[in-house]
Amino acid sequence: MKKISVIVMALIMVLAISQCKKNEQNTADNQGDAVTITLDVKGGNGSRVIVNSNTGTVDFESNDQIIVASGGKYVGTLTHNGSLFTGTVCNAMEGYPLQFYFLGNVTPAETLTSGVTESCSVVISDQTEHLPVISTASSNENYATNRTDYTAHLLNKCALVKFNVTTSSEATICVVGFNNKVTVNFMDNTLTNNQETNGVITLPAGNGERWAILLPQEALEAGGQGSAYSQDGVYLGTCGAVPTITENGFLISGIQVVVTTEVNPGEVPVGAINGKFTINANGDQVYFSQGNLQYIGSATTPYWKFAENQWDYYGSTTGQNSSNQNVDRDLFGWGTSGWNNGNLYYQPYDTDRITDWNAADYGYGYGPTDGTSYSYNLTDDYANADWGVHNAISNGGNIPNQWRTLIGDEWLYVFFYRSTPSEILYAKAVVNNTNGVILLPDDWNAAVYTLNYPNRTDAPYTTNEISASDWATLENAGAIFLPAAGDRFGTSVSYAGSEGGYWSSSSPNSGRAYSVYFSSTFFYPAYSVSPDRYYGRSVRLVHDVN
Repeated sequence: MKKISVIVMALIMVLAISQCKKNEQNTADNQGDAVTITLDVKGGNGSRVIVNSNTGTVDFESNDQIIVASGGKYVGTLTHNGSLFTGTVCNAMEGYPLQFYFLGNVTPAETLTSGVTESCSVVISDQTEHLPVISTASSNENYATNRTDYTAHLLNKCALVKFNVTTSSEATICVVGFNNKVTVNFMDNTLTNNQETNGVITLPAGNGERWAILLPQEALEAGGQGSAYSQDGVYLGTCGAVPTITENGFLISGIQVVVTTEVNPGEVPVGAINGKFTINANGDQVYFSQGNLQYIGSATTPYWKFAENQWDYYGSTTGQNSSNQNVDRDLFGWGTSGWNNGNLYYQPYDTDRITDWNAADYGYGYGPTDGTSYSYNLTDDYANADWGVHNAISNGGNIPNQWRTLIGDEWLYVFFYRSTPSEILYAKAVVNNTNGVILLPDDWNAAVYTLNYPNRTDAPYTTNEISASDWATLENAGAIFLPAAGDRFGTSVSYAGSEGGYWSSSSPNSGRAYSVYFSSTFFYPAYSVSPDRYYGRSVRLVHDVN
């Protein structure tokens, strides 16, 4: 196998040293020596728009950045000015080598603080504009404040791989199942590779030869339908078998990617119940998913799925009443999709009230933030904080950006303001020995099944007791069942089986969010109850009717 001759280059540093002075130097909290480093990367021509796929050579361009660590901690960042890398390091440790990391110009998820940060991570999923090469080096000489020259070689930690794409789409093409996240541990100078968001690598749009940077991983068998797809969600396809990926690899045979199957044109989406529900006065309609959203954290590679049955819920049986990340959950804090918008973000396994920053004003926790305040809604610029927008649902088409959460107004309209021939919108019930609320589609025919006390907020669950076999009749006619799956308060699951709460994607303020809430004696629409965002509640996703 041909090796990539990527970034094997001498680094010559010219240092202008200035001592940090107490009360005068703002850099890195006035700790240690502030050293301005100029880094001359030999062999570059000043351009690094793409990796040369014939030779694997990587050149640099303005604003490329190299992260510097010393003594197990981040100490500074060097930025390319068109010919040299320059920057300031502070808190470098005498007698130890400097560590250099080129992380493909991807912004780390973590905030880097000189003399404090011990690790960082980047996701190299998006490869539509440039190839995010990962490379590292240690200086050959130990750091000393009076030394003015250092040498090192950046060593490639990834592989350059060719894909042969056949597609009917004009959108970018995604392949799944790859290591696309690398975590750098400055303490022991190690890189750990794993997957983020189903291991998606996004390739440039169009047919033909496409190159990608892949992190080391075991071989993959040829993927089934959905292992490749167009990012707009219109086409599905397959990704061929992938050999073992090693550091500094150069795979030129071409992995076959075929994305030509249109996704259910005019049909019910995969993972949806065949019933349409009008959500506003404009007449827009949605399909509901086949069950509540579940996060399978116990898997080797965690993933998202819909419950197999509409009455399924976990309660505390899986251990979601703990702070353990590696358990299955279906009660989520608001906006916990795992999306990183560059500021504060939340994972599906988050269980505590969050007070990471400015706790006096924003102690309610959860939801996307711009760094100064929390968003009111999981829409528009913050849509990826919606579970169904950001994540692929394994049994719901396995494509991101296909599902979403209803906003509060839409929940309200579905339950109270639709006009339907039967005039039956919802009913309390016990389905297969599970308490909850039945929601009936727009075209519900009352002759399909007789429901007692429909549209009554105060009706008890036992008003309608329905067996699993009878429920099949209702479900085939498009009926939706929302089980009373309870709440989670931190690591305490409460009211499972007696009360149900379902998030919307909208909120009245930066601390709360609207949700549907019900029990055997009451029913509150989305605008009546807006709990703190750190409550763990159920999520039932919808798919827009095209």
